[in-house]
Amino acid sequence: MADRLVPAERIISALRQRKSPDELGRLRAAVTAAEEIFRDTHRFIAPGKTEAEIAAFMRHATQARGLGFAWDPRSCPSVFTGPDTAGAHYAPTGRPVERGHVLNIDFGVRRDLYCSDLQRTMYVLRAGESAPPPEVVHGFETILRSIEAARAAMRPGVTGNAVDTAARTVITAAGYPEFPHALGHQVGRFAHDGTALLAPAWEKYAGKPFEPLEEGMVFTIEPRLPVPGRGVVTIEEMVVVRGGGAEYLSEPQTALWLIP
Repeated sequence: MADRLVPAERIISALRQRKSPDELGRLRAAVTAAEEIFRDTHRFIAPGKTEAEIAAFMRHATQARGLGFAWDPRSCPSVFTGPDTAGAHYAPTGRPVERGHVLNIDFGVRRDLYCSDLQRTMYVLRAGESAPPPEVVHGFETILRSIEAARAAMRPGVTGNAVDTAARTVITAAGYPEFPHALGHQVGRFAHDGTALLAPAWEKYAGKPFEPLEEGMVFTIEPRLPVPGRGVVTIEEMVVVRGGGAEYLSEPQTALWLIP
């Protein structure tokens, strides 16, 4: 029968990638829930609190709402404070929040079988400061421009590699090193879902960066860059591909969240 069997992989992949209106509604609900927890956490964070304490607060808030975690709760959320942190998706540590440092959190929930995946960046003010220092502001504004460049490039028929290039070029043109990972991944029933990927043409990603985008696909956009002595600046948004471009599912972060 081998010469009569046709693999169903591409059909199943297409069905999983193109989100129906009901699926988009569930994804939006998962995004909204995560954003609410982020806002509560912003008010909770203070100098001296540790990565582990912040993560515990968010896990408790998730469970109190009857929600699940978008990935393994040992690293959901991931909390990064200051320079020289561990890589992405590591377990939060006892490292305390310090003034003058950048802090970012990677977090998502599972609600009605569907996931969210967001990152938000904050700056911990030093005594006497009322605003972040110029180098942190510049890094943050570069990330915003990178995300918008990616979103503007997203439309049906465009490859994920082209979208990644649009965002990556903004980062490197501003004098920062290119981020060492894909720009974004699909989100659905899992935080990392689907076949098509917003990624560079690196061997480890195989053919995924060259899959054309289709209407109804939901992606993260998550560039990052280092600010020496301060930490890592990054934002992760979720967008849905539409016929005329890409629309945010999340409420975009457009300003650094300040910790007094």
